[in-house]
Amino acid sequence: MSDSVRLFRNVPLKSRNTFGVPAFAPLLAEVDDASVLPDVLASANFRDHPPLVIGGGSNLLFVGDPQVPLLALTGNRVTVVAEVHDAAILRADAGTTWHALVMESLALGLCGLENLALIPGTVGAAPIQNIGAYGVEVGEFIHRVEAFAPATGEWHYLSATDCAFAYRDSLFKRESGRFIITAVEFALPRNFSPRLSYAGISAQLASAGVSNPTAQDVAAAVVAIRRSKLPDPTLIGNAGSFFKNPILPAAQASALQDANPSMPTFATGSDATRKVSAAWLIDACGWKGRRNADAGVSESHALVLVNHGAASGLELYELAREIAGSVRKRFGVALEPEPRLIGAIW
Repeated sequence: MSDSVRLFRNVPLKSRNTFGVPAFAPLLAEVDDASVLPDVLASANFRDHPPLVIGGGSNLLFVGDPQVPLLALTGNRVTVVAEVHDAAILRADAGTTWHALVMESLALGLCGLENLALIPGTVGAAPIQNIGAYGVEVGEFIHRVEAFAPATGEWHYLSATDCAFAYRDSLFKRESGRFIITAVEFALPRNFSPRLSYAGISAQLASAGVSNPTAQDVAAAVVAIRRSKLPDPTLIGNAGSFFKNPILPAAQASALQDANPSMPTFATGSDATRKVSAAWLIDACGWKGRRNADAGVSESHALVLVNHGAASGLELYELAREIAGSVRKRFGVALEPEPRLIGAIW
């Protein structure tokens, strides 16, 4: 097999997921060069066992041990592949750390991704979840996604329209396993158009004495906000926000807000629906800061489940189910997890 492929057997996964829960995989392949994927997947190790693709382990929960081999794409090249008017097409390998890509784009004088600074994970995972923060979703800036289809052995280049992006959703998430994302191209403008209306960015900039912000200033403000609100997974196991903000019919959201005036709601781009704060719902049910043994909810953010040290994935999953059940009972609202659940269904 190619020198760009490394195989490991009976692999402990505790250090490969940001929750830090124990799990084992029968086989793991790390692949630096995605062009060899067809050969890897045709080999005896994978021919009859389609792999589970993992990135930085920041958007999954091992409720149990995976029963299939794992595949990690580790290439991390970032290159400008085209200039288009006042924008550039920036290509990043799937294994590139997301925050590193954001910083690299800013260093190249490209804008658009600054509101997505410090989101954990890799570039390859970003389109699957259509990651978003502070009023921006990555799908807005994706030019196309390079992906390999194991079932057909074909390479695909999917436009943003092909990817069918929605709130924390995409074609890749809805048809899990159909594609392996190997690289992503972003269309990024050179002219900065700030997005400052969401979640305290303007206040953070003002506190830093910035009145005419650059894209770098906005990224720094986002990093400061995230560090103040979200626990560091290197210090306490977590995967960031565990639940999606529910999107409800406008009439239901309005009735909930009439009964609970302090509950935040957000526009969705459609008059027919409103987005409701999952953090507020969870906090209102009294979960913030609570713990069941070592599985708990962050004291600083009700959306974040944390591993205080020795929690299993099953214990975190059971806590999440208990939280969701209490929210449904009190508010009639269903919560859905953001991370992939390995070894369980929601």
